[in-house]
Amino acid sequence: MTLLDFARGPAIEVAMVVFVFGVIWRLAWLLFLPHAQDRSKAKITGGALLSGTVGSFVRHMWPAKEYAARTLVHTVASYTFHIGLAVIVFGFGQHIQFIRSITGLHWGGLPTAVISAVSVITLAALLFMLLRRLTNPVLKVISTFTDYWSWFVTTLPVVTGLAAVSHLWIRYEDLLGIHILSVCLFLVSFPFGKLMHAFLVFVTRTQTGMFYSRRGAHV
Repeated sequence: MTLLDFARGPAIEVAMVVFVFGVIWRLAWLLFLPHAQDRSKAKITGGALLSGTVGSFVRHMWPAKEYAARTLVHTVASYTFHIGLAVIVFGFGQHIQFIRSITGLHWGGLPTAVISAVSVITLAALLFMLLRRLTNPVLKVISTFTDYWSWFVTTLPVVTGLAAVSHLWIRYEDLLGIHILSVCLFLVSFPFGKLMHAFLVFVTRTQTGMFYSRRGAHV
């Protein structure tokens, strides 16, 4: 069995099983935690509560105006790499074929040159985020191993993907195998660290928005 055969065979299969069951376990653990009953009188209900909850979620997608200017570069870089990762995953033809093999869903892909350009921009944004974490006095203090590990397993597939598409360093088959293994590492790490925020953000922000909206607070 070659490295590529191993990567796109048992490695990716095990990684996907760990990813799926890990995500389900984390979500179930959060949703079924015992919680105190809210005995306060609701100031708004029904459609108004739903509107307030959604509004709160949307408002928190950008920093408050008091902090927007000083965090602008960081916010733009954060959105850049998040959007860039989405474009890479769902816009590259080979990724789409992989998704099709699992789900049966498919759509048109973007040109390889576009994906490569987006990958470079995404990598630059990720490097900026790391540099900021290493140089900002507050972030240096509060950062843990999990923060750096999450950055590493997110960045590695971008680097190895660029290398594979560009046919750099070693044989393409080996590069592709390494790229797939880096994706496996990402999938296995995803449910058990801060990468899980990709799912939890919808749960926690919705809960917070509903909590305050029910009390008539505008946050």
